[in-house]
Amino acid sequence: MTTMTVENRVRQVVSNIRNLPTPPVVFHQIQKVLNDPKVSAAQVAAILAEDPAMSVKVLKMTNSAFYGLSREIESVKQAVVIIGMEAIRNLVLSASVLDMFKGKTTDQEFQEKFWRHSLATAFCSRILARKLRSKGIVDPDAAFSAGLLHDIGKIVLCCFLPTEYEKYVQEREQDRSAASYQIEEKALGYTHAQIGSLLAVQWKLPTKLGESITFHHQPELPAVPEPICYMVHLANYIAKKTFYEGTDRDLIGAPNAGALGSVGATDDDVSAVSDLLREEYLKSETFMSMIGIGK
Repeated sequence: MTTMTVENRVRQVVSNIRNLPTPPVVFHQIQKVLNDPKVSAAQVAAILAEDPAMSVKVLKMTNSAFYGLSREIESVKQAVVIIGMEAIRNLVLSASVLDMFKGKTTDQEFQEKFWRHSLATAFCSRILARKLRSKGIVDPDAAFSAGLLHDIGKIVLCCFLPTEYEKYVQEREQDRSAASYQIEEKALGYTHAQIGSLLAVQWKLPTKLGESITFHHQPELPAVPEPICYMVHLANYIAKKTFYEGTDRDLIGAPNAGALGSVGATDDDVSAVSDLLREEYLKSETFMSMIGIGK
């Protein structure tokens, strides 16, 4: 199957899904306005004020252990000023996606496992970005969103393409050595990363964020290497290595050979990040509560 044929197949599959969630209006408004370097905190706050539910979520996350601020933030405008525009962009993105897919699958075990791993990868990406901040590799808030969304195509498969998902599950039971995307290619002819890539385009996500979703299993593929792709790839690996137990550990695999060097990390960094991830993940309670999953 050629690359173009695969793209057309994925587009057809996704277009045939009924009731596929779409981001709220405020999501698109925030993405658009923050592309203007002259936008003010008051303008951003005014947009958020039009969606009271989103405003509450932003304030809740701003005041959570996720940011660890020394004082309580009482208004959205204050939140924009304190944590910054890019952080607000990514909080709105995270809140939108968590809300869009909340309760969309009857497979509670899958949903809980999916979001726990997505959040672990998000926290791990953020830790890596902060640890390597002096090298200016990736913004920590952008890294968090990239980690959160890296597997978004998987939940689309499970929630909206149950027949295809069952084919994948059956194939996976026969082969536990190959990577998930390789099993998907064999069973379906396309991958969760390709579904996620299409969603990134439809949702008009920032280009680099879209690429991190598309290439998180194969970060070496972009013509121009993107550090965020390698960072999410590495975070995905560390999150699995840190939290996977029992037979799931058979599915971890090995990271891309160039992943460490591409983000300026070392083997010692991987070990240190894994330890930090266990601590940071305790801050996931706010995000878990948004999708109805206990700690």
